[in-house]
Amino acid sequence: MKRLFSFLGPYRVAVYVALFLTIVELTVELLQPLLMSKIIDDGIMQNDLSVVMLWGGVMVGFSLIAFAAGVINSFYAALASQYTGFDLRTKLFEKVQSFAFSNFSQFPTSSLMTRMTNDVNQIQNTIFMSLRIMLRAPLLVIGSIIMALFVNVQLALILVVTIPFLIAFLVWMVRKAGKMFKAVQARVDIVNNVVQENLTAIRLIKAFIRRKYESNRFTIASDELRVKTVKALRLIEATMPVILLVMNGSIMAVLWFGSVGVNNGGASVGEVVAIVNYVTRMTGALSIFSMIVIMFSRARASADRIADVLDEEVDLKDADDQPNGSRITAGEIQFDRVTFRYPNKEKRVVNGLSFQAKAGDRVAVLGATGAGKTSMFQLIPRLYDLDDGTIWIDGQDIRKMKLSYLRRQIGYVPQEAMLFTGSIHDNLLWGKEDASLDEMIQAVKDAQIYHTIEELPNGFDTRIGQRGVNLSGGQKQRLSIARALIRKPKILLLDDSTSALDVKTEGRLLDALRTYSCTTIMITQKMSTTMNADQILLMENGTISARGTHEELMRSSSLYLKIYESQLGKEEATGAR
Repeated sequence: MKRLFSFLGPYRVAVYVALFLTIVELTVELLQPLLMSKIIDDGIMQNDLSVVMLWGGVMVGFSLIAFAAGVINSFYAALASQYTGFDLRTKLFEKVQSFAFSNFSQFPTSSLMTRMTNDVNQIQNTIFMSLRIMLRAPLLVIGSIIMALFVNVQLALILVVTIPFLIAFLVWMVRKAGKMFKAVQARVDIVNNVVQENLTAIRLIKAFIRRKYESNRFTIASDELRVKTVKALRLIEATMPVILLVMNGSIMAVLWFGSVGVNNGGASVGEVVAIVNYVTRMTGALSIFSMIVIMFSRARASADRIADVLDEEVDLKDADDQPNGSRITAGEIQFDRVTFRYPNKEKRVVNGLSFQAKAGDRVAVLGATGAGKTSMFQLIPRLYDLDDGTIWIDGQDIRKMKLSYLRRQIGYVPQEAMLFTGSIHDNLLWGKEDASLDEMIQAVKDAQIYHTIEELPNGFDTRIGQRGVNLSGGQKQRLSIARALIRKPKILLLDDSTSALDVKTEGRLLDALRTYSCTTIMITQKMSTTMNADQILLMENGTISARGTHEELMRSSSLYLKIYESQLGKEEATGAR
């Protein structure tokens, strides 16, 4: 919690102004019972109207000052809280952007979304309420006790005895409620996860008629959130009856002993009224403690969750600086006994992998699902770090390269084509921020989607829905390829990125790729793609079981021959050999 409130540092002026104005409001509120005592004892009891008018006018003037202070306080409290919330969200987003893939296994997407929205809002609201209202409550209680002691020590001792009990009770309540609201926030994560999955897979849900099942799943998750929230709020609501019981008992005690004091001359009527007024104000201040307990309990839980993300150690370490002369000029790739397993997993998905792709080569990678193809791909741009061995690019260990430089030289097209909300133009700029229109046209022509874009009503300005929802699978794949080509990379990685293309379109695309001066590695299941590759890698269980050209593997690998036969037929395979 302390760390998160350190984000208030840049706005300390606004905080100090808000706190000063809170003190002004509080001072006025604490002086009013004292002034009221003077009006009663020196004015009303003495039948002196001038005293009533004098101190009554002072009270009105102080009230106007308190009103102005409250308005200005709200402005500065809002300024500090809003800017702090903005900084927190920005810092969280930057931290998440720096995560390696292994870090994401610790925080589900739905949980990160909750932390950057709901949890930050909790902190933001708590800061505002602290500067505007919450600090007044404890200060008003303390100030009222002091002022009551100043008015009449004997009557004030009643408050000195009862208030510590209430404070201890409220501290215990805050701690207990904090744990409960942390569980509530965890349930919010689960509800968000169900919603996210359903919205993402809505077509599949409709196709498989799973609406009722998913509705029930959401109802269960939502009901568990309701139960946790009600349980936490029920505990909080118990504070109010306890506070009222104790404070009303204090008022009765003040009135009883006050009447005794008035009769024997130990207290005046004005002093009794002033003490009762202080007790009443303290009751009002303590009554909002239930709200304070809720907000601080939730804020504490949210602060812990935000701190978990900010304190998460990023597994992937960037190189300190780019070595002199370290440049990717050719794109030659060499795997030297590379081993990799996913975090918290025992099984190696890449196991002693060694191969070399010469500069400008086209390498095709085949293998069954789970053979380690995509895992091997993700090691080249260091989306994950290998466990053992070395990956060399142009003779340089990629772990000694700056991540930004390494990835800028790589065109990466993932297995699932991912496009972003915006125009086609915006999505292409992901590949190269300063790309010209001519470069865009050339890239989409080579990706075999230029004519499709021409036929769209707004051309490159055509809007794309979230995740490319208004495009076909083939269109998304070709736009993703164009986005990679526009940067003219030295290394092009295509992870089964032509699966939705017909043979003719794919053939034109592969011919166009020949014009690029880059090393191309393609994961594919299509024999039509592998046949013209300079080198074919056949992967099994995270290692290479066979390698060579199409002709060499047709003669030496029974597995490759089976794949060929399954796609093109046994007779054609016999002729090919």
